[in-house]
Amino acid sequence: MPIAQKEQFLSTIVADLLPYLRRYARALSGSQLTGDKYAALTLEALLIDRSVFDGDYSHKVALFKAFHAIWSSSGALTEDTESGISARAQAHLAKLAPNTREVLLLKTIEEFSEDEVATIMDMDASEVRELYALALRDMEDSVSGRVLVIEDEAIIALDLQSIVADMGHRITGVAPTHKAAVELFGREKPDLILSDIQLADGSSGIEAVNEILKTAKDTPVIFITAFPERLLTGERPEPAFVITKPYTEEQVRSAVSQAMFFSSTETLRA
Repeated sequence: MPIAQKEQFLSTIVADLLPYLRRYARALSGSQLTGDKYAALTLEALLIDRSVFDGDYSHKVALFKAFHAIWSSSGALTEDTESGISARAQAHLAKLAPNTREVLLLKTIEEFSEDEVATIMDMDASEVRELYALALRDMEDSVSGRVLVIEDEAIIALDLQSIVADMGHRITGVAPTHKAAVELFGREKPDLILSDIQLADGSSGIEAVNEILKTAKDTPVIFITAFPERLLTGERPEPAFVITKPYTEEQVRSAVSQAMFFSSTETLRA
């Protein structure tokens, strides 16, 4: 393949995978601003050297491997102006064992295999397994709180309630519509919102969450959607946590633990 044609091919591949890299970078850093900076640094590095795509692994593994070369060498990029959830996230990250959150997110949210995670992070698969087990303990034991579920499909709502309750969190309510979500939030402020995008009466979970966040902007949100790329366009503030439908229990547990960990404070109530 001619060099120009190869570069065009790789540019198309990277563009298609970029929403998932940005999702991962944001969940990893706890900040849209910080996550997008790391994604941008990765793209800048690839403009200079694209040899990572010559390896014997998938394009997505190659892209994430390039990202991790930047992440591991530069340390966390933080802004002096960060506050709220982003600032708390960085404080909490400093307390975790090295590489645990990376392994957790790569394996659960991005659904890489243990061998692929090992390739991305330049470590043995056995080390990946150990870090994954440690990450689960660190995150799930860190804090418990109250969760509002915004979901119009009864079976999915029951499943989410069961997963969240088994983790030790309390459900404040389940809302199938925009109006119901706002009303439930008004009765009891949750520590986390788990929201679908399309709701029962044709209303939008995004709009419901945006209305809620006008008065509670530091409340973390996890969106569940079959089209995550629609939330990761870079054109507006976006959630750090996005789960793709159909989801797995492992993905929900990971995202909830991550979001709760970010939002925890001394005053968080069980």
